[in-house]
Amino acid sequence: GVPEAEVTWFKNKVKLSSGRHLRDGLLLIANVSLSDQGLYSCKAANLRGEITESSELLVLEPPRSLPYLEDLMAVLSSAGTSTRSVLTSPSGTKMTISPGSSALIGCAVDGYPTPNITWLYSGEPLSLQHRLLAAGRILQIQNVSDASDGEFSCLAQNEAGSLIQKASLAIQEYWWSGDKLTACSASCGHKGVQLPQLRCLLDGDEVNISHCKEKPKPTLQPIACNRKDCPSRWMVTSWSLCTQSCGGGIQTRRVTCQRLTATGSSVPMSNEACAQVSKRPVDTQNCNRQPCVEWVASSWGQCNGPCVGPRLAVQHRQVFCQTKDGTSVSSDQCSALPRPLSTQNCWTDICGVHWRVSLWTICTATCGSYGFQSRRVDCVHIRTNKPVLEHHCSWRPRPTNWQRCNITPCENGTLLGGREAGASLGNGALGLADRCPGEPPC
Repeated sequence: GVPEAEVTWFKNKVKLSSGRHLRDGLLLIANVSLSDQGLYSCKAANLRGEITESSELLVLEPPRSLPYLEDLMAVLSSAGTSTRSVLTSPSGTKMTISPGSSALIGCAVDGYPTPNITWLYSGEPLSLQHRLLAAGRILQIQNVSDASDGEFSCLAQNEAGSLIQKASLAIQEYWWSGDKLTACSASCGHKGVQLPQLRCLLDGDEVNISHCKEKPKPTLQPIACNRKDCPSRWMVTSWSLCTQSCGGGIQTRRVTCQRLTATGSSVPMSNEACAQVSKRPVDTQNCNRQPCVEWVASSWGQCNGPCVGPRLAVQHRQVFCQTKDGTSVSSDQCSALPRPLSTQNCWTDICGVHWRVSLWTICTATCGSYGFQSRRVDCVHIRTNKPVLEHHCSWRPRPTNWQRCNITPCENGTLLGGREAGASLGNGALGLADRCPGEPPC
């Protein structure tokens, strides 16, 4: 322009210093970086007017690896402690993981424009069960048991270039181990053994044995241990029987000093050799010091108990426990001894009784449903034939003393009863009015 225009440069509408200006309206940006990206404007102005022109500067940055991925940390915290995670790297990252668990694989890359990420497995597109999270930058494998030996890789691409990063998962195997041994069964001698304990391990840690049920179990053999001569020690036999069953007795046993060798033989030693190790056990001791007791019974009482049969009654006596010197003690102390009887059956003339019945009386009616007849029932002594108290005959059922009779329909609706019937019963019989009070069928 005329006069010559003055040029001013702006970046994102902010004026730039004049030190970067060149002649002929040029602006020099040396060593371009991502921070130089933006909208650049130049304004040319003189006395006659001004004009502004703009240009957008885009700085491309090829994909590059990052040391961490914030999105992965956020997803991992919500997935729980059972989920493992790993970041891919250009050289390849390895992670060991339990079978059946889940894994998160992060592709930590950056670039401008934002790289597009493609996941591969052994160089091929993914076919196993998975999910893509965080705009594809996180691959979630939901069951690592489905993955065979292979390598996961993420391919990051934009207009400036591409980058491949890799990660591999090593699936842990459950396996049986018999490396842990029980304590030795003996400290010396010839019989000490240790038994291997079968354990199911995963990455060196013991887990429930159900995880190893599909694995073949190893053959376990006992391992000899502590096969050496034992120090001298006292050997004792079992105690003999007590010399007394009660009142204080003595029992004995044999005590010797011996040494068990690694070959299993027992070598006699002097008592002094064992005395240096431990005190000599006793070879006698008291036994059965409890007092001697017995059951004592008084003489039988009279045979006058309740009758239980013909001429058969019950008699009683007292039975108690006491010591040999006559001191009464609790019956529990005699419980090991056979206890004498405290009751028994006995013969007595008092129980020689039976039920005596008379003949039935004439029926109180000739027809109808109200006729009955009775008889006398007494408990009498067999020998004297005299009545006694009825409870002496209670060991036998008491015969019935009345019954219904002549239960047939009446032709003219009349029946004979009351005192008229009683008047015709005969000698020794009871009429209805005399016998009936308090008893059916009145």
